Amino acid sequence: MLAADFLFAKGFEIVERNYRHKRSEIDLIVKKNNWLIFVEVKMRSSDAYGYPEDFVDYKKAKNIIDGAEEYTYQQNWQGNVRYDIVSIRDQHGEKEIVHIEDAF
Repeated sequence: MLAADFLFAKGFEIVERNYRHKRSEIDLIVKKNNWLIFVEVKMRSSDAYGYPEDFVDYKKAKNIIDGAEEYTYQQNWQGNVRYDIVSIRDQHGEKEIVHIEDAF
């Protein structure tokens, strides 16, 4: 997965991929320092209708947060939590990856 490789290269530890709980699906769960980070990955082949990150709406963010709360409870996580977006744009065959920290 392109986003996981990108984050790994930036020093993040990949903890989970495609975590599911009820209606929630979290693309990536990563760690860095004392942070557990829940990552939504969005990819678009065109900016014609907006950037990939524009497609994370309130409902999607709430579902991710609900899943993250369950995950942190199951893991007894006591550290910091953050919600990021990795936006992947296909610009004429070239992939542009943007990491948006603390996105919601």
